[in-house]
Amino acid sequence: MPKIKTNRAAAKRFKKTGSGHYKFRKSHSSHILTKKTTKRKRSFRLDQIIDKSDMKEVKRLLPNG
Repeated sequence: MPKIKTNRAAAKRFKKTGSGHYKFRKSHSSHILTKKTTKRKRSFRLDQIIDKSDMKEVKRLLPNG
């Protein structure tokens, strides 16, 4: 029986938390920052938690945690 493979692209973007949720970084935070407001740039610093509606797909991409 073959092993279940982890989707490597998803593994680089999502990390599992201790409570079983998945956290990720927001996009658009790496360049062309001059036109973005300070408030918007400040919100990029915070990690976000995957929404409940996307949880099923992320779990399928990351079968081993």
